Amino acid sequence: MDKHKIVVAGLGPGGAEDITPAVLEAVRTADVVVGYKYYFQFIEAYLRPETICIDSGMKKERQRAEEAFRYALEGKDVCVISSGDAGIYGMAPLIYEMKRDKGAEHIEIEVLPGISAFQKAASLLGCPIGHDLCIISLSDLMTPWARIEQRITAAASADFVTAIYNPKSHGRYWQLYRLLEIFGQYRSPETPIGYVRQAGRAEEQVTLTTLTEFDPEKIDMFTVILIGNSQSYTWENHFITPRGYYREEETENVKLGQSIMIESFRTIAGELKCPNIPLDHKWALLHAIHTTADFEMEDILYTDQDAVRRLHEAVVSGKLKTVITDVTMVVSGIRKGALERLGVEAKCYLHDPRVPELAQRYGITRTQAGIRLAVEEHPDALFAFGNAPTALIELCDLIRKGKAKPSGIIASPVGFVNVCESKHMAMSFRHTPKIVVRGRKGGSNLAATLVNSILTLDDAEQLRPGRDV
Repeated sequence: MDKHKIVVAGLGPGGAEDITPAVLEAVRTADVVVGYKYYFQFIEAYLRPETICIDSGMKKERQRAEEAFRYALEGKDVCVISSGDAGIYGMAPLIYEMKRDKGAEHIEIEVLPGISAFQKAASLLGCPIGHDLCIISLSDLMTPWARIEQRITAAASADFVTAIYNPKSHGRYWQLYRLLEIFGQYRSPETPIGYVRQAGRAEEQVTLTTLTEFDPEKIDMFTVILIGNSQSYTWENHFITPRGYYREEETENVKLGQSIMIESFRTIAGELKCPNIPLDHKWALLHAIHTTADFEMEDILYTDQDAVRRLHEAVVSGKLKTVITDVTMVVSGIRKGALERLGVEAKCYLHDPRVPELAQRYGITRTQAGIRLAVEEHPDALFAFGNAPTALIELCDLIRKGKAKPSGIIASPVGFVNVCESKHMAMSFRHTPKIVVRGRKGGSNLAATLVNSILTLDDAEQLRPGRDV
């Protein structure tokens, strides 16, 4: 070690096996070792008898740094020790800042990395940090709480795997509860959470739980917490966050159109402001946003509880064999491969030769006439509306008269006249599974994609849309 040099070394989380050879060499050759007194127990066996040990208690970081510079100026070989990695909530930043303020250009600083507590904790839990990661300290001694809360919100909303340092102390207990409240707004209740107390030390305790089951009262200052992202899961008591390689191999043989659709759905899912919603509703929502590129769908797409799931089960069981649409554009957007695979027929009566005469006779629109004919032949079909509010109004009237008992209704007519009213009418049929695009928005493409979401719900859990594209 050259004279006028300070080595700042990370000791790792505490176990001798986790100290790097470079750090051990720095400790062995140092004339002076400076650090928090608790950490000396981990390096005592490697110190020379003549080594000067400068130890002090908590919150004495500045004084320890001053001592390191004093001895370095005397020509001593100085090693400043930190737990974990010296650059992560450790002494390295303080040493560099002090060198700048002292104008001590002739003192060289070298930082030796160490295994951080979050890395050790991750290895004990499985592989929770396999994707983008951030680290947040809940200690507000150096950072205002308002700024910490901004960082928590940013991490939660951006779907980062998040490591939490300094989660709790005797005088600081509520901050962890607030963090859980914020993460609960962006993550599923089943999101894995792992925490390790005294990682790498004799008292080590490893716990794997979920966002819902996590108990802050079991946490103290010696604990590191890891919160998963939307892709994280548990398997055989391991915490896993996939990087994507395995899934990438699974998609190698898919067609280009499906590959693009899969990537689009993953992008949309990652940008939802409220991802913690039932899977069948989310599947319909992803389809709606994918078709429209309109994230307002999060606010205006309504589904009855389990509506998409119930309609999918009716299709798979063979009870639902027909989809009736108000206009041919809706039929065109329903995936032919899915219809054939499931034995379902999609029909529009708008161009039926009987329609013009029926419309003229009763003074109704052609779409209304088409719905009347459809109800006579398929009263229990799934009815999907993407254009004509008059057609939806007609179906609602026929239901009230007992002439129609549809398996389900997709209500997304678009426009300005009677559009909202027609959707309100459909909403009144509480026992009919419904998917409704509230307000003026809608369209044939939207109605069609919502039908597709019903036909393909069995692809939702793996987030693999588009097999029939």
